[in-house]
Amino acid sequence: MKRLEKKHPLAIRWFHWINFPVLAIMIWSGLLIYWANDIYRIGFGSHTLFKFFPDAFYHPATNLAGKIDAPLYTLDQKLATGMAWHFLFMWVFFLNGLLYVIYTTISGEWRYLVPTRRTFKEALQVVMHDLHLSKYHPPRRKFNGAQQIAYTSVILMGIGSLATGLAIYKPVQLAWLTTLLGGYTLARFFHFWLTIGYVGFFGIHVAQVIKAGWNNFRAMITGYEVVAAEEKPL
Repeated sequence: MKRLEKKHPLAIRWFHWINFPVLAIMIWSGLLIYWANDIYRIGFGSHTLFKFFPDAFYHPATNLAGKIDAPLYTLDQKLATGMAWHFLFMWVFFLNGLLYVIYTTISGEWRYLVPTRRTFKEALQVVMHDLHLSKYHPPRRKFNGAQQIAYTSVILMGIGSLATGLAIYKPVQLAWLTTLLGGYTLARFFHFWLTIGYVGFFGIHVAQVIKAGWNNFRAMITGYEVVAAEEKPL
């Protein structure tokens, strides 16, 4: 026999579904800003092993003579557009994140999210099980160890993005913050890699949602999960 079990409160679901498109817009607009001054690469000295966005990315069209035609899109010339969108949705991102932290603190939901002594061991068990390297299935919980680490990390990343973003947005007015983060150049470097971290989290999160199936996805929409009657979450 199966039954419905309440899993996610309404507030948590709202914060989640608001944050998803807002963070996507923040990443998109942040890339528009970055493309205006594309400086990061992976390499050593003057030798580049990997460049995130090669020149062909900005100017993909060439004519038969090998000359660059007028680009189909000028991604490296959208600085003003990127800044406008980024600074507008920055406040939505901040307020949504702040309300989320306040709610989880007051409601007690933080107990399900904050890692405990058994979290890291359980996270390893989850990874081993997902990679089919172990048949041991960790006990069913609202958030397993891997999720606790991932979701807590995202909250910390959000704080880091806000701090580094303000440091490079107002390096003079907030000179103390910029200095605390190692200067403008280092703060921008951290801000960029935090964005890469979000993209990685997006990919893994979506893959895990697909793997978990419709029941798990539905729980984030309706707040309820269908479980077998004998299953009891810890």
